[in-house]
Amino acid sequence: MTYTVDDCMRCSQLVDSRRRIVDGVGSMDADLVFVGEAPGQREDDVGEPFVGRSGELLTEKLESHGVSRDDVRITNSVRCRPPENRDPRKKELANCRSYLYSELQEVDPEVVSTLGRVPTGNLLGDGFRMADVVGEVTELQIESSVYPLVPCYHPAAMLYDRSKEAEFDSVLEKTLILAGYI
Repeated sequence: MTYTVDDCMRCSQLVDSRRRIVDGVGSMDADLVFVGEAPGQREDDVGEPFVGRSGELLTEKLESHGVSRDDVRITNSVRCRPPENRDPRKKELANCRSYLYSELQEVDPEVVSTLGRVPTGNLLGDGFRMADVVGEVTELQIESSVYPLVPCYHPAAMLYDRSKEAEFDSVLEKTLILAGYI
């Protein structure tokens, strides 16, 4: 079974800028779901989240712990590429949130990990500094389901600032342990 969004016209700018809707990939029985921001150009071309350089880095980091990309679920807060790779707007995040919630409930993971500021704010709300919440376990409630949520830096953060790599590695390991992968 897979979770897909067949057609969506909720956000006119995103509809105009996308080539395709980019749904999540990986196991529908995953104990860990990574939530990113939105598809970039490469993801829009290929139709899969996290396939650019950031995705390669995430895959490398998972494999260093003996975990395959196929063993987890990887999805985004918004399923369509924003124009000029801008951040999704609050209304666009809100319009797509029901798809994300449905996917999370269908997968029913042990842990959800947000990758970066935008998905963390999308699920936790505003008013935080990323450095203050990275690695902290909090709860995400969707209807009657409650999931441990662990914010992490986006893999791209390591591409721009290698000093974040040790913390990324530490949070990833903590998350994989919490989800029962290691």
